Amino acid sequence: MSVQEFVDATVTFVRAHEAWAIPIAFGVAFLESFCFLSILWPGTAILVGISALLASSGVELSVLWPAIVAAGVGGSFGYALSYWIGLYYKDGIRELWPFNRHPAMVDSGQAFFDRWGALSVFFGHFFGPVRAIIPVIAGMYALPQWQFQIANIVSAFIWAAGIIAPSYFGFGYFLGADTTPAGP
Repeated sequence: MSVQEFVDATVTFVRAHEAWAIPIAFGVAFLESFCFLSILWPGTAILVGISALLASSGVELSVLWPAIVAAGVGGSFGYALSYWIGLYYKDGIRELWPFNRHPAMVDSGQAFFDRWGALSVFFGHFFGPVRAIIPVIAGMYALPQWQFQIANIVSAFIWAAGIIAPSYFGFGYFLGADTTPAGP
């Protein structure tokens, strides 16, 4: 199954089962932010597809905001688990897949972290090439938990809203769906 077929299958499932949009948003964002799987996982494409689908099917804003929150929480948890893996394994992370096959990934993550420090955690949610490694590097460097979590949580929610809301409103508008909030 190709990546596009997988994305299509996931979006089709949500079309048939809209009640699953929120837990799927959580799971997709978690996997998109988890260090080992984010390399292979087409999470951003799935979230864009799901939010556009919700808009085109006329789902109200009452589903959009919980989906954004679920994606933010999922992204935060994925990054937090990755941080703890880096904290536990330290330099031994280089021996684990996929980092043992792509050592330059760790090197580039370290260079990015050396340049930006705790801000690299914030930026990492937005840049695919470093998304997989930055929380691990933060753990390896033993970035204080509070600094990591502030950058992680704030950026995860901005990232989730930045992926889901524009797709919902933009594609919804393009597809002719009524995405305006209902009045009182």
